Amino acid sequence: MIDGYQPRWMNEELLALQDMAQRFTAEEVTPHQERWHTQGATDREVWLKAGAAGILLPDISSDYGGSDGTFAHEAVLAHQLCLSGDTSWRCGKQIHVIAAHYIERYGTEEQKLQYLPKLASGEYIAGMGMTEPGGGTDLQNMRTRAIKQGDHYLINGAKTFITNGSTADILVLAAKTDPKQKAKGVSLFIFETRTSGFRVGQRLKKIGLHGSDTCELFFEDCLVPESALLGGAEGRGFYQMMQDLTYERTLTGVNCAAVMQHAYEVTRDYANDRHMFDKRLIDLQHVRFELAEVKTAATVARIFADFAIERYLDGSISTDIASMSKWWISEQQCEVVNRCLQLFGGHGYMLEYPIARMYVDARIEPIYAGANEILKELIGRAL
Repeated sequence: MIDGYQPRWMNEELLALQDMAQRFTAEEVTPHQERWHTQGATDREVWLKAGAAGILLPDISSDYGGSDGTFAHEAVLAHQLCLSGDTSWRCGKQIHVIAAHYIERYGTEEQKLQYLPKLASGEYIAGMGMTEPGGGTDLQNMRTRAIKQGDHYLINGAKTFITNGSTADILVLAAKTDPKQKAKGVSLFIFETRTSGFRVGQRLKKIGLHGSDTCELFFEDCLVPESALLGGAEGRGFYQMMQDLTYERTLTGVNCAAVMQHAYEVTRDYANDRHMFDKRLIDLQHVRFELAEVKTAATVARIFADFAIERYLDGSISTDIASMSKWWISEQQCEVVNRCLQLFGGHGYMLEYPIARMYVDARIEPIYAGANEILKELIGRAL
């Protein structure tokens, strides 16, 4: 976006990773977008290839199959997937990475050794079981129950809007182990989807992100061993979720900034190629002014996302910074994509054009990882 600009957190290793990510995306992701959109999910093959390339869990320790990277490594990969126009695999990959982080950060040594190498290789796909029908962001009042019975837990309940819902081998699942408590009654489990009583509902019909499977999940008398309790202690789930949301929200800001850049670039190229009134679209002053504002907004968003990455890397990231990055850049993304689509005219309404898909895909960003209204409330409490 800015000629010669490189964020301060980039280095030679990350530039090499960026080149690798460009090649991987061009060869293994972009050619399959149409088929994934049609079937409503990605193929397991792309997970295995990403695992073999060492890019599934770049910021997980090599002791558990990861690549010993940092948040910067995951940010580079996420940015490149968004910049390529991928709206299928990147969604599931982000959730997969987040789930792995829960296990690495809070799991027992046995849990880490059991699950993380399989997640790093792509043998296992992970999902997050947090949101419930009628629950939304209100995680303290979830209704899914995990009742202790001897050396097992009996789980009953339902989850919805679950990315990787039909393909996941494991879920980091939130449930109430003490229904009398709110936040202190929530615990997390590593739930294997082969467990008896678990059922996947139909894939949900979404406005966008059609290549990413999203499902409602049902748990009917699912018996899991007490060793499935993440970290081996009850009542820590809500705290664990709040801590790790900083990671997800910072990464969402990175994603949205990259999509803004992609929207600007495809619209600029279209305006240079499209002719109207015996001149190129880009030769119309209004179009140039629109693109000037779009480029400015996309550049500011990128710099804000880079600032959040720097704060994450030096350990000074706060709930405020992550929340501000996520809500502001996600709303700017919706505005920028909308303005870009307008410049395409009728073509912008056709799904064969990438700007149309960006338009419908963008609308989820202000909602997930914590609705933007909730994030503003979090920021406001510290004023």
